[in-house]
Amino acid sequence: MTKQGLTDGRGDGRGRRPRALVYGDVDMNIIDGSAVWAQSMVQALAAAGCRVTLLLKAEVTTDRLVAPLEGVPGVEVRRPYEEGLLADLGPRGLTPDQAVGLLADLDGRDRYDLVVVRGRRLAVLAAQSEAFKGRLWTYLTDVPQSVPELTAGAVSELTDIAVASRFLLCQTEDLRCFLESAVPAAAGKSVLFPPVVVLPEDLPAPAGSGQDGAGGDGGRPLRLVYTGKFAPRWNTLEMTRLPEALAERGVAAELDAIGDKIHRDNPDWARRMSKALEGTQGVTWHGGKPRAEALRLSARADVGLSWRDPDLDASLELSTKVLEMGALGLPVVLNRTPAHEALLGEDYPLFAEPGAETEDVADVLTLAADPAVRAEAAERCRSASAAFTLERAAERLAGYLDLACPQGPAGTDPARPLKVVIAGHDLKFFTRLADHLTALPGLDVRLDEWESLRAHDQYRSKELAAWADVVICEWCGPNALFYAKHKRQGQRLLVRLHRFELYAEWPRKLDIEKVDAVICVSPYYASLTRELAGWPADKVVTLPNWVDVDQLDREKLPGAEFTLGMIGIAPSRKRLDRALEVLRELRRRDRRFTLAVKSKQPWDYWWIWNRPEEREYYERTYREIRRDPLLAEGVVFDPFGPDVAAWLRRIGFTVSTSDDESFHLAPAECAASGGIPAVLSWPGADTIYSHRWLHEDTAAMAEAIHGIVAEGRFDAVRGAARAEITENYALAKVCRMWTDLIVSGAVPEPVSLPERVAV
Repeated sequence: MTKQGLTDGRGDGRGRRPRALVYGDVDMNIIDGSAVWAQSMVQALAAAGCRVTLLLKAEVTTDRLVAPLEGVPGVEVRRPYEEGLLADLGPRGLTPDQAVGLLADLDGRDRYDLVVVRGRRLAVLAAQSEAFKGRLWTYLTDVPQSVPELTAGAVSELTDIAVASRFLLCQTEDLRCFLESAVPAAAGKSVLFPPVVVLPEDLPAPAGSGQDGAGGDGGRPLRLVYTGKFAPRWNTLEMTRLPEALAERGVAAELDAIGDKIHRDNPDWARRMSKALEGTQGVTWHGGKPRAEALRLSARADVGLSWRDPDLDASLELSTKVLEMGALGLPVVLNRTPAHEALLGEDYPLFAEPGAETEDVADVLTLAADPAVRAEAAERCRSASAAFTLERAAERLAGYLDLACPQGPAGTDPARPLKVVIAGHDLKFFTRLADHLTALPGLDVRLDEWESLRAHDQYRSKELAAWADVVICEWCGPNALFYAKHKRQGQRLLVRLHRFELYAEWPRKLDIEKVDAVICVSPYYASLTRELAGWPADKVVTLPNWVDVDQLDREKLPGAEFTLGMIGIAPSRKRLDRALEVLRELRRRDRRFTLAVKSKQPWDYWWIWNRPEEREYYERTYREIRRDPLLAEGVVFDPFGPDVAAWLRRIGFTVSTSDDESFHLAPAECAASGGIPAVLSWPGADTIYSHRWLHEDTAAMAEAIHGIVAEGRFDAVRGAARAEITENYALAKVCRMWTDLIVSGAVPEPVSLPERVAV
């Protein structure tokens, strides 16, 4: 694979603005959530520093969503119908095939740094075309959101999209975690991009929270508002009956309905919907309005409506309309769901209970006639919406742009890039580093992926050895011997050595004079490498493993402090039996403690299961789990997979009970996720983790864990753990270390661990 360098944008090393191409399979003439997404995505990208081109799907018949964009500096709107970009345009807008073709044509004329797309069919075609591979930012909404919907075909399509995408933009944490668990290729690429709320200036003061007696005897009517599409599952026909139902309860009410998209899949329902909008007393249908005007009309109301059919309660998305109304200061009536409880609190006063009918919602609105209730609900909605502003969205996108379009390192020239080869049979521990190096302007990165430890394309490897300025061998195996043999004068060779190779034959065969640096992940293993291999001390450097603290930083699930985690239990030197000792001691004190094990099973590794002593160990250990009452209901085995960040949401402590480790990433990942490392003092552990996380034996580990939880110190301690891991092992920091070593040969400073501090 050859790096496709960025030709323009912040990634070109000259500080230009990144260039973004945006297309949503949405009609910008109709105000609904998908069209509002296109508008707000362009605004947020522009605010994040991008020059943005928006390709429209349909001919513009009303510019209420498009016109505000044409005045934004750095934004260009391309109109395929008006510009005649294609000859065979149909009346319903671009087909997905036509859209992908036009996007490729625009990109071919002037390459974009990122291509943002929305629409599953469109994304599948864009991914399969490979024209935008590695530059797609795919916004996922119309995807399966439950296990029964995850057919083999759906998983295959989502896998294609994930592989081709630089980022998968997910509205909510629930959607991100679900996607990562279902589609392994999505792990590490899925990032949050919640709905964006952009309010026009000069809005009227909200009526919803006023102490004005709306709806009471002698007061003005309670004003309700709904904006968006009119569809059966959105309960819009039922909403038109609310003024009458409230009148029966002695509450005068009026409904403002804003929007012009009536679903017509059921013609009879569509006729009844139109008739209700046009002829129901107390209902005013405003039709479609420019977004700013729709928001101004909404701001005059007392209560917003987002009550929907229970079929939609399992959605893993958030309604942009709910957030907009909250930002306006409007309290909202909406379904009680876990997502809405997380957003507004379990005691939010205007929830419609599951399966609520028109009469039930009228009862809720009767409560909303009380100004005090309305004011409390309005404040909840306003506070919740504060996290979804354009400014917050721009900050989020700016962080993603820094990853996708980094500045070129000092000492490099994009016009004459440093040529770098990464060679190895298994690059899973190097993937994120390779992604970063590949994105850097000033570096031209190519991969030499060997089929196995020894099998590779010798002609290609020789060609790359002759081409490269710098060679990085991941694993000190036959690949390192090959590149040392073929090293050119002036070329630099870096070899990363893991525990696996240290006791094998290859280090003894390596001509260390041809190697510029041997990289180990911990000071202990660097020292051990010098001792066992007899290499010069200055040839062996320490460069730690990376931890993607941003990907792992997710809100913990309730009860996480009572869940221990263990990632990987094979071979037996991982010592699952010791983790069980810790659990047993904890469950003697509090039965809420459990152990979750995320791992392949030992019989999944033939080289482990064929060894009698290994098999005997696991048979004995698993019998112990079944027979010990303290363990039988306290251990859960979870499938092996890359969805570690999602899994860690329910883990409070990750235990490391091994006989030995070269680094052991799992406790560090736990700390980055907002949990706490619990590490036995295996050799070298004190060079990676500070003493506060180390324990001499399983009894001491159990005592420390119980004390943290029982004394209410969990939040304070986990904050300290995350700060330590972020300071020393954050992906961005380790990437800088590698870049400095590759570009200038600079050896990184050793990690600085805090002095011994009581936990």
